[in-house]
Amino acid sequence: MGTVSQLAERRELSGDRAERIVEAMRASVATRGFSASTFDQVARDAGVSRGLLHYHFGSKERLLVEAVRRECELRHEQIDRAMAGAGSADEVMAALVHAFEEFLGEGPSPAVMMFEMITLAQRNGEIAAQLADQGRRLRTHIAEALREKADAGALELRADADTAASILLALADGITIRLMTEPELDIAPLMAQSIATARTLLG
Repeated sequence: MGTVSQLAERRELSGDRAERIVEAMRASVATRGFSASTFDQVARDAGVSRGLLHYHFGSKERLLVEAVRRECELRHEQIDRAMAGAGSADEVMAALVHAFEEFLGEGPSPAVMMFEMITLAQRNGEIAAQLADQGRRLRTHIAEALREKADAGALELRADADTAASILLALADGITIRLMTEPELDIAPLMAQSIATARTLLG
């Protein structure tokens, strides 16, 4: 069995089958957890053969990495879509909140999958490297979006863009964990205070 980085060099799946497999993995991890998400179950849920999963991904770990990578790509698209027309600091803040609310509205699957990968990363160096890479990509993507808005005069950053992006992600992660821990918690006050805190970064 190769390492995750070696398995990443396997032929990539594309199109409908890839989407079905990744979505099946997301759903399985959210409902069963990573340990109980077998190739047999994921293949059955995706309507593909178990052999196909082995050939293209090699291991559950590699499939989880691919699912998280696609999740990050989706986050990038949500952020770009939300911020496209923002012309002021208030509009940028509203756009970021909208993108986060879209993420929360998708249910527990994305968050559970990410936290399963964080747990695996504590004992698997290859998974840790992949997770760190995806984290950097998301942080960098948000930082670049903030720089573009600052250069356009829409906002005036009170911290460097990378630090601002890290703080925004930390606030979002904290709210997500609270919601996962206490599903019935009214997060409106927490959201309001977090938005007020984040807004100070944008000038």
